[in-house]
Amino acid sequence: MYIVSVNYVKPLDEVDRHLSGHVQFLDEYYAKGVFIASGRKVPRSGGIIMAKGIGRGELEDILAQDPFKVNGVAVYDITEFVASKTSDELAGLTGL
Repeated sequence: MYIVSVNYVKPLDEVDRHLSGHVQFLDEYYAKGVFIASGRKVPRSGGIIMAKGIGRGELEDILAQDPFKVNGVAVYDITEFVASKTSDELAGLTGL
């Protein structure tokens, strides 16, 4: 499983010009079962995406398609981890 930290490198008005494309990108990979959670950082300096079920190289290829990446408004920091303990509601994530 991965936690992707999305960090904006351009002003928010420029980020917002690509927000609808970014949301469509997220929706595509939610539908494919790759993304399992996402949202904005507080304060709004970027966001977080949680992904599962793929290798790191494939995740990097997917992130390269994000309109935020394509248009140079964000950079990504990827952290891989294996959940060893979860709440009952997230028990299916253990071992990923």
